[in-house]
Amino acid sequence: MSRPNLLFVTADQWRGDCLGALGAMPVAMPHLDALAARGVTFARHYANAAPCSPARACLYTGLYQMTNRVVRNGTPLDARHDTIARMARRGGYDATLFGYTDQSIDPRTTEGDDPWLKTYEGVLPGFTARLRLPEHNGPWLAWLKRRGYPVPADPWDIYRPVGGAGPRPTNAPPVYGAGETETAFVVDTFADWLTEQRPGRPWFAHVSFLRPHPPYIVPAPYNTMFEPEGGPDFRRRASAADERALHPLVAYWQDVTRAGSHYVIGAGDGRVADWTDADFRVLRAVYFGMIAEVDAEIGRMLGLLAEAGMAEDTVVVFTSDHGELMGDHWTVGKYGFFEAAYHVPLIVADPRTPDAHGRRVAAFTEAVDVVPTLLGLAGLPVPGHLDGASLLPFLEGGETPAGWRTAVHWEYDFREVASGRAQAMLGLPLDACSLTVQRGERFKYVHFAGLPPLLFDLADDPAETVDRADDLAMAGVRLGEAEALLAWRACHLDRRPTGLALTAGGVVDAR
Repeated sequence: MSRPNLLFVTADQWRGDCLGALGAMPVAMPHLDALAARGVTFARHYANAAPCSPARACLYTGLYQMTNRVVRNGTPLDARHDTIARMARRGGYDATLFGYTDQSIDPRTTEGDDPWLKTYEGVLPGFTARLRLPEHNGPWLAWLKRRGYPVPADPWDIYRPVGGAGPRPTNAPPVYGAGETETAFVVDTFADWLTEQRPGRPWFAHVSFLRPHPPYIVPAPYNTMFEPEGGPDFRRRASAADERALHPLVAYWQDVTRAGSHYVIGAGDGRVADWTDADFRVLRAVYFGMIAEVDAEIGRMLGLLAEAGMAEDTVVVFTSDHGELMGDHWTVGKYGFFEAAYHVPLIVADPRTPDAHGRRVAAFTEAVDVVPTLLGLAGLPVPGHLDGASLLPFLEGGETPAGWRTAVHWEYDFREVASGRAQAMLGLPLDACSLTVQRGERFKYVHFAGLPPLLFDLADDPAETVDRADDLAMAGVRLGEAEALLAWRACHLDRRPTGLALTAGGVVDAR
């Protein structure tokens, strides 16, 4: 195929170790395992930011947060930044969205009482939205109503466990059944659209699933598919109180992370940090079930491609926006600096490169690499100012390119612009509420703008429980990590204008 179809699939909040191809967690995902067998799995792939909007801004622009500056859900995406959807559209693809992208409109591009100024769940510029499915899930709820389900006045009540919720995690199912989830609804919509596609007209579809993002609930049989006792030990200190002592940001997160609302609808306002080991294991088993349900729907979607005779003409890229702590460090979510919140899956299955099928890449890769990779797969030009690098060399020759990164980086901004809560509780000004992580083969250095740094020796402490930043024996390591982080930032500040020069002969573009 001279120009392939591109199926870009994202799940939300999917841990990198919850991928069957890597074998770290007891999660059944036969369809993604099969995809990995006919593609390349990137075993050490990392998100560049969290939560959803910042993570996806990096994923969709190929730019680090320091340049795209989407720091929180609701931070506008500067209109001057290009996006994968726009790039694909210029290359002849009608980039089509099924789900959501969580990108807020640049308020300088509109005026008045524009409804897009009242949500962070806007559509990434460049996409045709065949199905926009924000968190309130209006289209899905209407679909359930047509199937005979009563739709609650509060959309979040659709996630209440049958029989009600207590103050602790439960594996009770919701009122709707398997095949009736938001994930199934997205796949049904994609199936209808797929029948409209014609041979010889390559397409680009971005299927963006919300799950396994909370609320943590899944219908039968997935809710009891995994035993709470299964799985490895959690990575954490001996108690939540011990964990709290690690750093002020950990203490802040424990105080603000509550059981109800986003995690278990109707569970009350108790602190997640007060849950027991058994509570976290129940929740993790439900999370595994949610992953298995998404895997089943991905399998159905890939089956539709095969039935339509399109499988051999379609490149499939599967990843997640960020990870999930899920009991590690006595909490849930995707905050801060811990490994589980940023290590995510990445599978690239290209039928044109059969020699690479089944390959597992151990080199460090990042979310910003996805844009140049998608462009390369489509044979489209890759802008020189992007922070990411194309992964095509791993798909074609298999060798790690010379000069490839020896560490990954991510950023996390914990400011609360509307409420001011983080600034007040931590005693920090707005722009000091941020951190940057440099994670190499052995050491992980966390630099804060307004709080003490952290240093972990991952060789001796893979669970990230012992801070060595103030250990005099590690002073040289800390200095070296800080200098390397500073050099990384210097090399990746906004590079769009810096590679240009206006000369007597015209514009020179060094990139």
